[in-house]
Amino acid sequence: MTETRKIESALLDESYYVCTHKSGLEVYVYPKEMTSSYAIFATKYGSVDNRFKLEGDSDFTEVPDGIAHFLEHKLFETEEGEDTFQRYARTGASANAYTSFNQTAYLFSCTDNFYASLEILLDFVTKPYFTDENVKKEQGIIAQEIKMYDDNPGTNLFYGLMGALYEKNKIRTNIAGTVESISHITPEILYKCYNTFYSPSNMILSVCGNVDVERTMELVDKYIKTSEIKKIIRDYPTESPSVFCPRFEKTFSVAKPLFEIGIKDTEISLDPRERAKKNLAVDILNDMLFGKSGKLFNDLYGEGLISRGLGASFEHNLSFSFNAISSESSDPEAVFGRFCDHCEEVKKNGFSKEDFERIKKVIYADIVKSFDSTEEIATNIVWQRFNDCGIFDSVDIIPTIDYDYTKDVFDKLFVPSSYALSIIRNPEE
Repeated sequence: MTETRKIESALLDESYYVCTHKSGLEVYVYPKEMTSSYAIFATKYGSVDNRFKLEGDSDFTEVPDGIAHFLEHKLFETEEGEDTFQRYARTGASANAYTSFNQTAYLFSCTDNFYASLEILLDFVTKPYFTDENVKKEQGIIAQEIKMYDDNPGTNLFYGLMGALYEKNKIRTNIAGTVESISHITPEILYKCYNTFYSPSNMILSVCGNVDVERTMELVDKYIKTSEIKKIIRDYPTESPSVFCPRFEKTFSVAKPLFEIGIKDTEISLDPRERAKKNLAVDILNDMLFGKSGKLFNDLYGEGLISRGLGASFEHNLSFSFNAISSESSDPEAVFGRFCDHCEEVKKNGFSKEDFERIKKVIYADIVKSFDSTEEIATNIVWQRFNDCGIFDSVDIIPTIDYDYTKDVFDKLFVPSSYALSIIRNPEE
């Protein structure tokens, strides 16, 4: 039996349906009259989940780095040997998949034949097929992919920063793993991870567009089998509040040095709404402090210390949390010094209340605008649900974020002992 609830937002005049299938799978159906429809079938399983056990097990299972990404690749290969992308080509859908630090997702978008494409999605994700031969073949393919990452300056910049911030967390390791780690992957390990993390109760199906609840659930009933629901226990290492290493540097052939400043955050609330509130507050801070209308950017750009904008992003969830600011500069150390000085000045004097209110409105408007995209809606439903929130929560939470709360978040997050600097520069410098 499927339990169905309608979720509404009077403020947005929008609504969607949440269907809890008998298997434990949560299905989100968001009817939206637009030219394209979008579906995403995701599991709460990413590269940091390499040590786990099911409730009732006595011991933890530890698996090689990169296995979540490896598993994503292998699911596209069927026992019949038919190429999944060719199947999608016949329906006219554009398909893809990705693995992040904490989720794996399979998706497609289309203008027609939505339900035929949805059948393909539900079919191949629920039919794993691993053999010694096809695993060995994939090891060679992914090893080449890893070597490409190893030769990429931007990838080295980011993972260099993660290795500086974190001592133990698997976020410091490339999502694809290493050539050495994937060499230890076997069909047995893949099936173990699949049966653990691809359990329907650990997954979400999110569809948006010209979609219907009943027809969607008919296909879910056809392809999703019930199984015993067991809680997954994940083992994440405890980290010190201070950074593991304050600086990382590597040489590559780059026209101008690249840099990324990281801020490690270990104050992670168990309350999902509090995490969502903090996430939005830091988004506001990043725009105020590092956006093109801010003092720091204009000073650095005016003096020729940076030649393009400062990119800033905050990643905040139960397994890790960090803020990162990146750009390119002929003198990354000077930029880092100015960043530190600027943060201390803001800590001492505060920031403009007018800027705060203006940027808060801009971010609120961006959230509202995201409801004009079937892709953003379906993707945000998954992201929010895996963080124990709903897609309408941000609209309700952002009005509760005031100046004092945001200043308090800033004072606790922007602490020098939590800063690290990653640099990629030309070996000839």
